[in-house]
Amino acid sequence: QVQLVESGGRLVQPGGSLRLSCAASGSDFDYYIMGWYRQAPGNEREWVAGISPDDIPHSADSARFTISMDDAKNTMFLQMNDLRPEDTAVYYCKGNRRGIIFWGQGTQVTVSS
Repeated sequence: QVQLVESGGRLVQPGGSLRLSCAASGSDFDYYIMGWYRQAPGNEREWVAGISPDDIPHSADSARFTISMDDAKNTMFLQMNDLRPEDTAVYYCKGNRRGIIFWGQGTQVTVSS
């Protein structure tokens, strides 16, 4: 059974940094497209960053957000720097293998002074 478990979300001040983690289990994630999404209250869920099976990263805001994957530990990370109040959202981990989608339960990130 595939499980994705996010962690690392918390309250942080504007300009601060956070590193989110997504621990994956139950499958061989070498063949997955992995990604981070976020959803703020009243908004659609939006893509934040993704990483291909051969570890090529993409980010909606590459100046501030960096996605990475520790293949040995089946753990994906999202390093977020220079956080802004508009980054406040629940952040979700997503795995995609040939169109079969898995989501984590989400972790809350709140950026506020």
